[in-house]
Amino acid sequence: MSFKKNKFSVVKNAIGKELAHFLHEYLQLKKQAYLSMREIKYISDFNQDYGGMADSQCSNTFCLYSPVTTDVVLALLTPIMKKETGLNLCPTYSYSRVYERNAILMKHKDRPSCEVSTTINLGGDLWPIYIKDKKGKEHEIKLESGDMLVYGGCELYHWREQFTGNLCTQLFLHYNDTSKKGWEENKFDGRKHLGLPHQFKKYDIINK
Repeated sequence: MSFKKNKFSVVKNAIGKELAHFLHEYLQLKKQAYLSMREIKYISDFNQDYGGMADSQCSNTFCLYSPVTTDVVLALLTPIMKKETGLNLCPTYSYSRVYERNAILMKHKDRPSCEVSTTINLGGDLWPIYIKDKKGKEHEIKLESGDMLVYGGCELYHWREQFTGNLCTQLFLHYNDTSKKGWEENKFDGRKHLGLPHQFKKYDIINK
């Protein structure tokens, strides 16, 4: 499949097995740390700096917005994304999920900061992602550890059926096409630079 023709494509071994395994372990430890901090009320229900469980697209699933570690991957993969899509892309943000048994990813399209998106399998049990092309045909995509699906997140519906495995970790990288009007508003997802927590896109904390 060609991204230029179909608005989605698969890149095999987009990241190495060692990096994928590191990120797989990193996210599991981040979840454990988050749950421990919540248990002793070190952080409030509204603090998302360490992750959260309130993802509207996939309930009861640990998710993590743009930590420094995955924002570095976001930046480093930008040249690969430019080559794969043929577009001049600006990175917006990274996002991760630790899926567990019975998780369901609702069928959806993405918000403007996710104009060109990826999902990278980091490890765990195989769990297909489905995508509907512009002609309405549904495609089942199976990714091995390190493989990446590139897709037009704002144009194509994508989803996952109920997970029958035990664990699956995914990293999402999001970009905007700089040839499109309004891309500057979404640069770094409204933050001053990559690596900042999500609240920096809402409040002008840096300049106060």
